[in-house]
Formats: sequence, C-alpha cells, structure tokens
Amino acid sequence: MSTVSVQEFVHPALLYRSDEEYLAGTVPFIRDGLAAGEPVAVAVPGANLRLIADALGADAEQVLLKDMTVAGRNPGRIIPTVLLAFANAHPGRRVRLIGEPIWAGRSEDEYPACAQHEALINAAFNGRPATILCPYNTELLDPAWIADAYKTHPVMLDATRRFDSVHYDDPVAVAAGFNLPLPDPPADAATITVDLYTLAAVRRFVAGHAHRAGLTTERITDLTIAVSELATNAIKYGGGTGELALWVHGDHLICQLTDSGHLSDPLTGRIPVPAHAPNGGRGLLLVNQLCDLVRVHTTAVGTSTRIHLHRRA
Repeated sequence: MSTVSVQEFVHPALLYRSDEEYLAGTVPFIRDGLAAGEPVAVAVPGANLRLIADALGADAEQVLLKDMTVAGRNPGRIIPTVLLAFANAHPGRRVRLIGEPIWAGRSEDEYPACAQHEALINAAFNGRPATILCPYNTELLDPAWIADAYKTHPVMLDATRRFDSVHYDDPVAVAAGFNLPLPDPPADAATITVDLYTLAAVRRFVAGHAHRAGLTTERITDLTIAVSELATNAIKYGGGTGELALWVHGDHLICQLTDSGHLSDPLTGRIPVPAHAPNGGRGLLLVNQLCDLVRVHTTAVGTSTRIHLHRRA
C-alpha cells in the first residue's frame, strides 16, 4: 500500500532513453493508479500516446488520453485545461496524471515557457491530492533541458532507481529564472499605439494583417480576441496605453504588446478564475487558450507579451 498522504502532491520526472524504458516507467504507473481507484489521465505526444495505449490494451478505456502536441501546444494552457481541469473533474479524489510537455520537436522559443510551466505545476498543485509524472527523453532532448528537470521536479526516476533531486528549488524562483527578455521585433514589423480610443482601430489593424498573412477566418477571430484582451489589460493595468507590433516569422504570425504594467503573480493566466471572482486573470487565461505560444517578459517598469499563431489551421 502507498505511504503517500492523500493530500500530498507528488511530481516526479521520468528520465528515459528508449521506448522500452518509457513503457516500463509509465504503464505500471498507470495500472497502479487504476488498481488504487484513482482517476488517471495521460497527455503525451502522439507517438508516445499510441505506445501507451497499445501497451495498456483494454485498460486504455479507463484512462483519459490526450495528445499533448494539441492539448499543450501552448505550454501556458496545460495547467488550466489539462491538469487542473482533470483534477477539478474529480473533487475529493486523488488523481494520477502523466504529462509530457517537453519533446524533441519543441523550439528554443517555446522552451522557456515549457520550463516555467514545469516549475509552476508545483505551485498550482501545492497541497492538492495528485501525482503528476513528467517523462524526459534523455537521448533526444538538449542536456540543458534535462538539467532543468532536476530544478523543477523534487523526485527523479530512471530505469533503475527513484531518488530525490538535490537541485530542486522554489517553483516561483525557478520560473522567474525563465522570465527572459524577448528579442526586439524586426525593423519592418507593423506597429500601432493601443489606448482606450484606438481599440476598434487595433482590431481592424490585426484582422487586416492576419488576413494578408493567410490565417483562416477562425484563426483571425482568435487573434483578434487575444489582442483585444491584451489591449484591455494594458489599458486597465498597464498605464492606459501600449505599443503593439505585428510581423510574420516563418509559419507564424506574431504579435507583441508592450506596456508599463507589471505582472506580479506568475500563475496569472494559468489558474481558472471562479465565476464569482473579480475579472483579474481571465484575459490572459483566454489568451493562453487561443494562441499556439505565449511568452511574457515582465519587470517593475513594464511588460511585453508576445503571442504566436500558426498561419495554417
């Protein structure tokens, strides 16, 4: 019988080198949860999801399976819509999840947001009855990314042992270490000033550029809503005005809004806001749902929020 308290949050990283090690670390974890009567969810990249589903056989029908490359394309949406959504769907019960937010296809632009996500899981689930296992492929991932896993996970697993991480650190402090300055927008980026009187013009500006960049009608709507939320936040909390830059980079349309506000709570936009609560935090939560990547750099003198949308559906 497990000695883990029903209220204890457990967050191990699984270091694996092969499909065999991956299955050896994940399938027993799932089956142990099912045997204990715990609701189980698995959110991993598609190829690994198929490996797990095939290995589980009929037991896969008892597990919520999600492709992390879709559900967690933007790391900022994983905590609210994958992890907390599952935990909140089973109130009063200990839940067990596998989440693999960092895979070999992640870009250098995405990685800081991934590392922040891994650190902030510990803050979001502090005191909640859950176990979240996070696999890391040591053969394919950057060694620096593996080293960061030791900072964001208090417990480590590999093919032979389970051990405490001596490098685990305060989640908020670790996340702050990835609050990195964003590169300047390119010189040819289109720009517009955001304030209370230009909101309609900003929406037209964004929709026009998005159309010319080849976004679908649905994605144009997503982008327009996301920028509207950022603009509203700039007006309410960012000094009343901001500067919006927009440009195309490869397959993505990128927008960056810079204002003089400061985002003091690193969990803003990652924790669902109750319907009866004040409005603060809902805007960035919605932005995280709509965009393929959200990067934020915030200091005492200002905040830059950069959103990416893929130009194809």
